Amino acid sequence: MRRMNPVTRILLLPAIVLTAGSLLSGCALKDQGAPTSENEEARPNVARTDQRESKDDDGESRFGMDDNSTPLKPESDAKSGGAGTRKRDGSKAPSRAPSMAPPPAPAASAAARAEGISQAPPTEPEVARLKRKLKRRMRRPAAPGFGSGHGRLGGVVGQSPRRISKPQIAVPTDDGLLRERADRFGDMYFRHYGVNPTIDTAEQPRSTFSVDVDTASYTMTRSFLQRGRMPAEAAVRVEEVINAFDYAYQAPTGETFSVHAEAAPSPSRKGYHVLHVGVQGKKVAASERKASNLVFVVDVSGSMSGDNRLGLVKRSLGLLTEQLRENDTVAIVAYGTNARQVLAPTSAYNKQRILAAVHSLRTEGATNAEAGIRLGYKIAASAMKPGGVNRVILCSDGVANTGLTGAGGILDTVHREAKRGITISTIGFGMGNYNDVLMEKLAQGGNGNYHYVDKLAQARRVFVENLTGTLQVIAKDVKLQMAFDPAVVSRYRLIGYENRKLKARDFSNDRVDAGEIGAGHAVTALYEVKLRDGATGDLGKIRIRYKAPQGNTSQLIEKTLARSVVRGSTDALTSPSQLSLVAGQFAEKLRGSYWARTVSYADMLARFERVAPELRNQAKVRELRKLIERAQKLDPRKDKFEKDAPVAMMTFDKVPVLR
Repeated sequence: MRRMNPVTRILLLPAIVLTAGSLLSGCALKDQGAPTSENEEARPNVARTDQRESKDDDGESRFGMDDNSTPLKPESDAKSGGAGTRKRDGSKAPSRAPSMAPPPAPAASAAARAEGISQAPPTEPEVARLKRKLKRRMRRPAAPGFGSGHGRLGGVVGQSPRRISKPQIAVPTDDGLLRERADRFGDMYFRHYGVNPTIDTAEQPRSTFSVDVDTASYTMTRSFLQRGRMPAEAAVRVEEVINAFDYAYQAPTGETFSVHAEAAPSPSRKGYHVLHVGVQGKKVAASERKASNLVFVVDVSGSMSGDNRLGLVKRSLGLLTEQLRENDTVAIVAYGTNARQVLAPTSAYNKQRILAAVHSLRTEGATNAEAGIRLGYKIAASAMKPGGVNRVILCSDGVANTGLTGAGGILDTVHREAKRGITISTIGFGMGNYNDVLMEKLAQGGNGNYHYVDKLAQARRVFVENLTGTLQVIAKDVKLQMAFDPAVVSRYRLIGYENRKLKARDFSNDRVDAGEIGAGHAVTALYEVKLRDGATGDLGKIRIRYKAPQGNTSQLIEKTLARSVVRGSTDALTSPSQLSLVAGQFAEKLRGSYWARTVSYADMLARFERVAPELRNQAKVRELRKLIERAQKLDPRKDKFEKDAPVAMMTFDKVPVLR
């Protein structure tokens, strides 16, 4: 056997890992930041690449995520194109939009065959040398934080934070519950946007963000847990978990929105109150829904094969088709290596023709998402319904490997088409080989919504139970702003919405894009606020700015956040506020937030007893309880902050610097 050179050894590493097994049980990749002052925290060690073998309840072997969360994509692999990546010389590469393409497959076998090298198991000394080399290679410094409060945890700062844009991935493997083979599972792409810091109202009294009614993150989290493993921390977006539930707000009468608020002492953050804010959109009867011009753009590439991918897509679109009316039209585009029209715009009166076209779809070729999306927009424009719903519905795993694989050019098209009235909804399918980052960005940039479908029951919720809200927008560019009174509120923290935050001046700028709200949809947000001792005045103002679906000038709704909304104890909160608190605590716990370390899964389950039976017994709320119980059994993580900041000595106003 010829002696392998160092480059070949590195190329052969994936094969070595599989062969050596326990010898390569983990190489930690630390995500470190640099503290910039006494009041500024470093980015904690929250990312690791190691996985370890554990046992399912039935004793069968599986691989779960390691203690400290989502593995990072190695910085040396610049294929993802995310901002904050590092070149080999340590300099920062130009920031690019996230790529739809997965990383290239390991070239170990091809390289070995080309050199005629045997792939016999290496000796223990050789494995040790390769291990040390890989660790040195992977321990290049990560992109630093952006100053105080801009790390993963969030501290107390005097200005609105910027987001951390470094892309992350999780790599789950088959746990025996999925119908796909284990070797079909590749990378899952997520992005961790950090955890919001606490803001001093004397420096910045206004908290501004774009609304978000997507629920994909909740469904993804559920899918992970039901398959027996903890979700990647970066996969959990707190606001999407909170907004996955119906809080039964009173609908507005005569206005587009009604506003609800309630506050009480926080059960987990000493000295703070938790503030629940709910905005309910007006409802539209199904019979009053506008006529729809829909174009289904379906990914039929090889990666979509399987009953829980293309098979589930076809059943989902079948459910949607059955709900449409005669004045709705449907067209279908399929894309593999190339894009093609499967069905020209057809009246929903001819449901059998539409269903036959849906069921004729078969997997083929590579993944040219760019071609599919562009053709979908072209067909939608040809059948445009002025004043109606004009929507492209993309069904995909979000990954592309031919055509334009980066997000930049596609997002330009999405933004341009949204301005002329053609929106896009993205519906994600599949576990493994999935790009959550791109699917969310397309929907966000295209004035649509993003859902993840893991089973037919979820498709029924999206396309049957909530069809009008899914399709018909009642307000666009919706922005929320909390204007706190510094004389009453000294500090605040928005829980979630990290990638939806806006600058205060953007609130009244109609050129700044924001989220959309469909008919009957509601938006819920949680804050932690610190009230000044002795202050008795109102907490501030709640402001909503939005445009009519066909309008270009925004309107303003302003409500006083009266002192009367503050309750004397957490137990005095109404059931909707109790439920939102449980959902928010659960999401922050899964996400590894510093502020959730004082909350246990047992605390969350106990709080369920404060929720009234009529709400607690809803199917989705019962499901949340089961997910918390599941996470309680599965969660192997240790408190990563305990060494530097023991819980017993925890400060609730400032995140410590990790040494």
